[in-house]
Amino acid sequence: MSERPRVGSPVLAEVAPGVHAYVQPDGGWMLNNTGVVTGSGGEQMLVDTTSTEARNRAMLDAVAALADRPPKALVNTHHHGDHVSGNWLMPPGTPIFGHSDCRAEVLRASRAGTSGIPGPDYGRTEVRPPDVTFSAITTLYVGDRPIELIPVGPAHTRGDVLVWLPEDKVLFSGDIVFNGGQPFLVEGSLPGYRRALSLVRRLLPDVLVPGHGPVCRGEEIATILDELNAYTEFVEALAREGLDSGRSPLEMAESAAGSRFSGWQEAERLAGNLHRAYSEFGGDPYGARMDARRMWSDMARIHGGPIRSRA
Repeated sequence: MSERPRVGSPVLAEVAPGVHAYVQPDGGWMLNNTGVVTGSGGEQMLVDTTSTEARNRAMLDAVAALADRPPKALVNTHHHGDHVSGNWLMPPGTPIFGHSDCRAEVLRASRAGTSGIPGPDYGRTEVRPPDVTFSAITTLYVGDRPIELIPVGPAHTRGDVLVWLPEDKVLFSGDIVFNGGQPFLVEGSLPGYRRALSLVRRLLPDVLVPGHGPVCRGEEIATILDELNAYTEFVEALAREGLDSGRSPLEMAESAAGSRFSGWQEAERLAGNLHRAYSEFGGDPYGARMDARRMWSDMARIHGGPIRSRA
């Protein structure tokens, strides 16, 4: 398959007064977005870290230029390495907030020796899971600015959290929203993901910072939510057709090569998402663990070779 263009440089953009999105083009595997929220007294809270040591240090340098003090807290939207690998670079004693399932999954990945997607030089790595956990809506304050942490998993993962700034109408969605790429539901739930999208819509954000891809504003938000919901319906229809006809997730993914979603980045995720749909339609609980080896093999087949990151 043809090589995608070289990735661009990260951009730290103010999306509301005192609220910044750190956007990493082109939003592919391990190229996520993070955020920083600044309070009236100059206090800062980060939303997620990123994948490699070099990228995390660059992100923290950019954030440091906004204030003369280190961040007072960090929120992880979920456990994937491109969102938590920089946790260890936070100053000692800085609280890291995350869903209880996020903490459990970070520790589980560490025990299993799970590494990131091949490709980049990850540099030094240390495991630091969230140390303040929750499983219900939780409100933090940065200065006098309220920030709501809203659990929505299982969706993308078992421990997804939306970071909602109600007074600013800004939402950091984590990987509930991929802008330009197919969502990845292997560790979450197809119906759960659809419910999470509905909640995002009900919040009526003016600005949405996705986990990957460009920031969305205004009418763009409804459009991307409509598209992502249409994608879930597409996956569901393919899965039901495959189950009825006795065809495998890989066969169904290959049959859909010409769909309107094939042009989205990471089109290989369709094979993994179909494995998740087959599991749930077969009666497995939402978010149930599955054998990742078969799914990654099938995704590599759709991709046309080993899946690598350009982070």
